[in-house]
Amino acid sequence: MKLLLITAIEEFEADVINILKHSGVRAFSYQSVKGYKNTGTEISSWFSEGHISVDSLLFTIFSDCNCVGDIYRSVNEFNKKQETVSQIHVATPV
Repeated sequence: MKLLLITAIEEFEADVINILKHSGVRAFSYQSVKGYKNTGTEISSWFSEGHISVDSLLFTIFSDCNCVGDIYRSVNEFNKKQETVSQIHVATPV
């Protein structure tokens, strides 16, 4: 069983859902979150600069399928095509 966490701006909701469906994920959940970036941290480009919050989504996926690689590939392809600073971010806790 694998746990994946995905964050994205609300505008990418349909794109993330599409990636998950086409990667073989059978079930997932997501919720609205406020993204915030402290400019003094090492994490870059996850959320906005400065003290402005961004309406974002957090997807939680528990999957027993071997789809993690497909999800990462699809997200990377999506991000390469973006002309905006915002991207989809995927994390798999160790």
